Amino acid sequence: MTRAARLDARALRDLVLDPGSWLSWDSPVPPRAVDDGYAEELRAARERTGQDEAVVTGEGRLRGRRVAVLAGEFGFLAGSIGTATAERLVVAIERATEEGLPLLASPVSGGTRMQEGTVAFLQMIGITAAIARHKEAGLPYLVYLRGPTFGGVLASWGSLGHVTIAEPGAAIGFLGPRVYEALYGEPFPAGVQTAEHLAERGLIDGVVPHAEVAGVADRALRVLAARATWHRDVAGAQTPVSDDGTDTDDPEDGRTAWDVVTASRRSDRPGVRRLLRTAATDVVTLNGTGAGESDPGLLLALARFGGAPCVLLGQDRRGQSLSAPLGPAALREARRGMRLAAELRLPLLTLIDTPGAALSVAAEEGGLAGEIARCLADMVMLRAPTLAVLLGQGTGGGALALVPADRVLAAANGWLGPLPPEGASAIVHRTVDRAGEMAAQQGVRATDLWRAGIVDRVVPERPDAADEPAAFCERLGRVLGEELAGLLGRDDGERMRSRLHRYRHLGR
Repeated sequence: MTRAARLDARALRDLVLDPGSWLSWDSPVPPRAVDDGYAEELRAARERTGQDEAVVTGEGRLRGRRVAVLAGEFGFLAGSIGTATAERLVVAIERATEEGLPLLASPVSGGTRMQEGTVAFLQMIGITAAIARHKEAGLPYLVYLRGPTFGGVLASWGSLGHVTIAEPGAAIGFLGPRVYEALYGEPFPAGVQTAEHLAERGLIDGVVPHAEVAGVADRALRVLAARATWHRDVAGAQTPVSDDGTDTDDPEDGRTAWDVVTASRRSDRPGVRRLLRTAATDVVTLNGTGAGESDPGLLLALARFGGAPCVLLGQDRRGQSLSAPLGPAALREARRGMRLAAELRLPLLTLIDTPGAALSVAAEEGGLAGEIARCLADMVMLRAPTLAVLLGQGTGGGALALVPADRVLAAANGWLGPLPPEGASAIVHRTVDRAGEMAAQQGVRATDLWRAGIVDRVVPERPDAADEPAAFCERLGRVLGEELAGLLGRDDGERMRSRLHRYRHLGR
């Protein structure tokens, strides 16, 4: 692990923003009646840094896009937050909200300014409220944590990003290691409060060098801020061709249910990662729940298909196995994606491809059934547009959790059932030898689901996605672009009523 060279606020700003685009929003800090010792510290900090406070705020352009910026300055009293610092932050956040600007924040701080005591400590509430109002307005908030970031700063505006990344080697944590050692008489364990460890634990989305921050932020904003401009991008995008499948095309092609199940299990079948590489643009992979969990069985990302933006939840066939099945953490990560779609009013795209959720003591103790229920509740009531795709295997509750969308698509060899057919056969016939018969009887294949009104559209495979991975992914990508554009063009109220009606009357 190599710690990045420390950049002050101005150097980072100039690295990320378009040259010559910076406009400061900072007003002079008014004189304050403070004791002589604190006054001398403030004077020395001003002289040393050329700044009048521990944050700078303003606006600039990022790849031509107007953005608002908050950046901490560690050289000014360790980036600590006092009342004047908080006022500057809140005024800038409120202005960004009023002007409808995405907000880029780069905290670096030891935390609350001890010289101002409890009053300074409580400033975190006002800063958090301002960020919450910004997000409530549907505006993006991106965070780049620099080292060190500790205390109340991490516990407020440092941890509220829609996307949160950090510089390599950054020291990041709640309790400063010096305070810990003073309180407990021993050093804090090494390696815990680092950007890399936080990423590994699913607490932040990634570790990004300074030179790559602008690119990551630009890709993220192309998705997160695309609600007002998506139609212009879709207009020039590649649209489906006549043999990509439509709502009215009967998908019957002679495959048996067992043929479909067998094809869906091929190890060389393309999954979510191949689809993103082939058919998506502006992909930004996110990481974990933000609460200390991640699961390799679920991929959370921002992406665009045909110009239309989405938050993507993809069950990753590469990340699931008998020894590491889809667990409750994957569903908690999925619910993070649902919240992200709701806050930014972006479509949610779910890609279902799972042999089934974990059946284990850890899954039971981790609340798997409750997470399935909460995913169902969150998704069926999500105010954002939703699109689900049966990309491969659709086994049990792990698949069900991501199904209840406005529109449901299936690959020709996608399927959905309450158990693997072998499990259904074991329950009904006390043997797994009649799995194919049970698959047919339960109507699990895409064709049967289309006829039952569960699936709206089947995307052809010719004859199997594993034999034509690039062509299949391109075909599905064209269809996804069209479907997402159609959902974005619908009235929210009508779409919500239609969704609830669909699942109220399904199968009746």
